[in-house]
Amino acid sequence: MTTDDTTPQAASDVLAPRIVDLAGLKALAHPLRVKIVDTLSTYGTFTASGLAERLGESSGAMSYHLRQLEKHDFVREVADKGTGRERWWERVPGGIAINHTEASTPSEKAASRMVLREWMTNRSVAFNDFLDRGDEVLDKDWLEATVVSTNSLNLTREQTLEYSTRLMEVIDEFTAKYRGQRGPGSRPVQTHINVFPVLDADQVPEEEPS
Repeated sequence: MTTDDTTPQAASDVLAPRIVDLAGLKALAHPLRVKIVDTLSTYGTFTASGLAERLGESSGAMSYHLRQLEKHDFVREVADKGTGRERWWERVPGGIAINHTEASTPSEKAASRMVLREWMTNRSVAFNDFLDRGDEVLDKDWLEATVVSTNSLNLTREQTLEYSTRLMEVIDEFTAKYRGQRGPGSRPVQTHINVFPVLDADQVPEEEPS
């Protein structure tokens, strides 16, 4: 299962990730819609025109995609903000989980792959921007607080599950503690952890039962 949980909701709201059904998956399976959800997650609320300017799209197209995302509860209008002519939008609180192992039909598998690919594309853009400009934009204290690391191990399926679970426990702990924080000195910070088998390497054969 792959999750995306960068929602700027209140710190007291600890919600289980929403497992997206087929209808929601098909509604999300559009590159611009994934970018909209990612942008609202990372940077907070926007108007349709503000999103359009940031993402290089027309306001009309942006309004259409926001309405489609709203129908499937990925985004919502910000209460008590804006006017009838200028609606503000936010991401619906809670993580988004795509259980790609449960995809059964070709259309479901294609939609799942598309959303996962777009998630990774957007994260790669953010990470590469950090690599290219981080030392120019951030001061030494911020740079010392960051980590870029790759760790390779030979693990069984059970050990991989334990490893993934422990990592997610730490992420969930910090997410619950700091979710919604927008105080002085804070800025959006992303965590990218990918735990997966290397597909072009051989698996050590199981031991024969004695």
